[in-house]
Amino acid sequence: MVNLTIDHIPVTVPEGTTILDAARSAGIHIPSLCYLRGVNEIGACRVCVVELSGMDRLVPACNNVVEEGMEVLTSSPKVRETRRINVELLLSQHDCHCATCVRSGNCSLQTIANDLNILDLPFEKKVPETRWDRSFPLFRDASKCIKCMRCIQICDKVQTLNIWDVAATGSRTTVDVSLNRKITQADCSLCGQCITHCPVGALRERDDTRQVFEALADPNKITVVQVAPAVRTAWGEFMGLSPEQATVKRMVAALRRIGFDYIFDTNFAADLTIMEEGSEFLQRLKNPGAFKAPMFTSCCPGWVRFLKSQYPDMVSQLSTAKSPQQMFGAVAKSYYAQLLGVDPQRIYSVSIMPCLAKKQEAALPTMESAGAGPDVDVVLTTRELSRMIRAEHIIPAELYEEEFDEPLGVASGAGVIFGATGGVMEAALRSAYCLVTGKNPSPDAFQDVRGMDGWKESTFHIADTPIRVAVVSGLGNARRLIQALRRGEVQYDFVEVMACPGGCSGGGGQPIHDGQELAESRSEKLYGLDAISDLRFSHENPSVQRLYKDFLVRPLSEKAHHLLHTDHTAWEMPLSPENQKN
Repeated sequence: MVNLTIDHIPVTVPEGTTILDAARSAGIHIPSLCYLRGVNEIGACRVCVVELSGMDRLVPACNNVVEEGMEVLTSSPKVRETRRINVELLLSQHDCHCATCVRSGNCSLQTIANDLNILDLPFEKKVPETRWDRSFPLFRDASKCIKCMRCIQICDKVQTLNIWDVAATGSRTTVDVSLNRKITQADCSLCGQCITHCPVGALRERDDTRQVFEALADPNKITVVQVAPAVRTAWGEFMGLSPEQATVKRMVAALRRIGFDYIFDTNFAADLTIMEEGSEFLQRLKNPGAFKAPMFTSCCPGWVRFLKSQYPDMVSQLSTAKSPQQMFGAVAKSYYAQLLGVDPQRIYSVSIMPCLAKKQEAALPTMESAGAGPDVDVVLTTRELSRMIRAEHIIPAELYEEEFDEPLGVASGAGVIFGATGGVMEAALRSAYCLVTGKNPSPDAFQDVRGMDGWKESTFHIADTPIRVAVVSGLGNARRLIQALRRGEVQYDFVEVMACPGGCSGGGGQPIHDGQELAESRSEKLYGLDAISDLRFSHENPSVQRLYKDFLVRPLSEKAHHLLHTDHTAWEMPLSPENQKN
């Protein structure tokens, strides 16, 4: 152990601890901008500088380790003045129109500038111009970039896609798409992790709330909204709601106040996905010569984009089942339009997702199965939902709880856990077991695939048949698994992949809490909802059963294939630079 003082307070920490972590362990705040533990520890912003007794120069606290007897001052006059100058220099190249920034009130730079009482700037203002394709789901505003390099590091070290890189030199140094590409030419998965790890508003999702408000005001449109499982765990965070206040039913009430005609649960479509994907898996399992193992899940569009760009020769191993979002859209504009007795063209289908890639998925030419335009017209992130609630001056804590509409609002606990890494696999195995044996397993029989480990594997037996499964989250882990498969080091029958670490709960469209990773705590909420659900199996969902009986006939039927399955090779995705060379 190492003994030191920080602001004259005795502190004892393990050897190798950084000054920043030592201070935090003692409850002493040192501001930082560029620091991300284990990912970005380069000391680029110089905001976390501290003074060490006996040393003239200041040192960054994020990448200097403690030493025995060290005396640290975190807020001396010298530290405060230097920190102030460093932040003023950052602000001199930063668009400070905070009123028009989505991160206003949730911006680390804004917070630090306020803490330092910076009221004017002594340096010449020089803000770079933004040139960007505003139709792309991910938007980068160069005028707000502070060159912290977080986006570069999270994309390189965690997601292994290398989309971002340093561009230009000297005072013109900035961050841009690597290899002089436009973002539309890059093999970006649209996972959105660069957005959730940006400390300012330099990266954000394309905002689609305006067109939703326009649809809500159109008397000729019937607005139908679906809400993804992971959204219910996070929607209230932006508004400071407690878990007791931010209930699913209160979220439904808020959506009704916004003006949606029908409010449904994507978990219904998750149950439907299990019926289709589970049936497809069993079909492949029975015909090993006709299909190459393993079968990969296909409900995460970020993962699908990754596979198409990095390993295009393995696309045939994806399940042909659409994601729950797209299944819901197709059902809403066919089956539900029929139930309502309306022209499907009148239905305006909105989905609220924890994800950016869903925006691009909904726009694919292969996602118009119902014959009424795009099956999903607009995709909003959880953050956009929060902004809509705020724009309508709704106070969710004061709302009475309300139920989802039927029949597309009925869902099982198996559908709920889709939002957690391992949830799709667990839900699929629950129903696959019943489809094979004719009886339900224990709902918790497949818990081995739960947890935040980036790569989990297990073997389960269904009617004496061993099923080798793996679950990965984070594209860096997906790459490691695929490379191990290619080298013959591992063999699986069924693999679940989620692009974002921790699954959809940690999705790129979720609320941003700088420096905090909340996927695990959000996932625990989903498992809690599953545990108290009256329905624990997708195949027991009465609304799904009715859908098959009255409309789809059975899983993998001709109509089910038309509406609920897709051809992953029917659209183009930019290849990785390595694949382009080949």
